[in-house]
Amino acid sequence: MPITGLPHPAAEQDSAADVLADLEADLAPHDAVAEIWVEYKQTGSAQRREELIIHYAPLVSMVASRIAMRLPSSVEHADLVSYGMFGLIDAIEKFEIDREIKFETYASARIRGAVIDELRQIDWVPRSVRSKARAIDRAHAELEAQWHRRPSDDEVAQHLGVPVVDVRAVHAQVSRANVVALDELLAVGAERAEPMSMLDTVVQGHGDDPARSFEAKESKYLLGRAICQLTDREKLVLTLYYFQNRTLAEIGAILGVTESRISQVHSAAVVRLRQLLDEAERG
Repeated sequence: MPITGLPHPAAEQDSAADVLADLEADLAPHDAVAEIWVEYKQTGSAQRREELIIHYAPLVSMVASRIAMRLPSSVEHADLVSYGMFGLIDAIEKFEIDREIKFETYASARIRGAVIDELRQIDWVPRSVRSKARAIDRAHAELEAQWHRRPSDDEVAQHLGVPVVDVRAVHAQVSRANVVALDELLAVGAERAEPMSMLDTVVQGHGDDPARSFEAKESKYLLGRAICQLTDREKLVLTLYYFQNRTLAEIGAILGVTESRISQVHSAAVVRLRQLLDEAERG
């Protein structure tokens, strides 16, 4: 999946300061959490590690939400959260409790880095091309603000001091990488009785690919077996979120708990599923 406009790791730090401060207050290490930290660092208890992951899961959702604001709609928020969970786990394992720094501040950088690293891995456009594209976009915005009209490729190239063929080549490389979600609804006019998605416009080929069909069936089997190993509450949250398209707030209202708690359960379930699937692939 190509990603456009990846945020720079150092970007938005100042603008996120207030949000992070509020979250740090909500997740301030109470005596019970502090005791969990001490026991985990002394014993390496897997149970204590899981308790810390669940406790700090809302931090992952906050960081993922801020990154999502700079990404196209084709990137799912749940995917960003799952990427960030690995950064949280890494932060928990490497954090030194005797350091004079709040864990939330330390972990937020790790989480952001994990999300951006994963996005870059799944982006098939080279980073050098992305860098050139950002430079062209900045030049385009500067000239448009100065002249109050849309500049041509020749004018942008002259402003940057590069050949116009380079500007057009970057545009071509980036445009070929743009994708849309197949289930995204298209605006086709009021005369259609039913909405149309991009998938409806794709001509289906004749016959199925046996290898792809087998892989899909195997993936469904492994996923189903992994879901069966989750707790009843985790199964219910995943069902409501992914199959009934309920929001975290709606699920919280149904179960009589806060949205933050539902986010924790969802994050823990995603981490557990990834672990189970990894174990199944290795086994």
